[in-house]
Amino acid sequence: MTLSPLTKSPATVNASMYRFTECRTAQYMTAAVQTVDRKTTMRRLEQLFERYDFNSFPVVEDGVILGIVTKFDFIRTFAFTTHQMVPHFDELMNQTVADVMTETVIHVDPTAPLTRVLQLMVNYKARSFPVLDAQRKLLGMISREDVMRALKEATQADSDT
Repeated sequence: MTLSPLTKSPATVNASMYRFTECRTAQYMTAAVQTVDRKTTMRRLEQLFERYDFNSFPVVEDGVILGIVTKFDFIRTFAFTTHQMVPHFDELMNQTVADVMTETVIHVDPTAPLTRVLQLMVNYKARSFPVLDAQRKLLGMISREDVMRALKEATQADSDT
């Protein structure tokens, strides 16, 4: 039987949370990351979003991150504006990732504690962050699911004893 944190003793919960504070990004990140380059068209990006069911793709060239493109960036392309009430679909689908990506990327270091990653996710309402080294080389991605897995593993150790 697995006990929830609510039914565990305070000392057990504290030990679980202490274990979580020791978790680092590199332990839980996804290292095999699907990326795009800035020449990727919206048409291709749509196919990639459908195929991989990711919320975002890092935009990378020569291993260095240039930005990130999200599903929000994709749909924002089709927003009606005062300049163009009915967008031309084919023109929009031929735009490239470079036209819509976010260049300023919040990222984390592989040695960052997951407590810091969790706080950034809450503060920015983000689903994931790229994990970069000092030279801005992409090492992986850390997602909400990765943080949830770490929390589960940290607290599950108590139910195994």
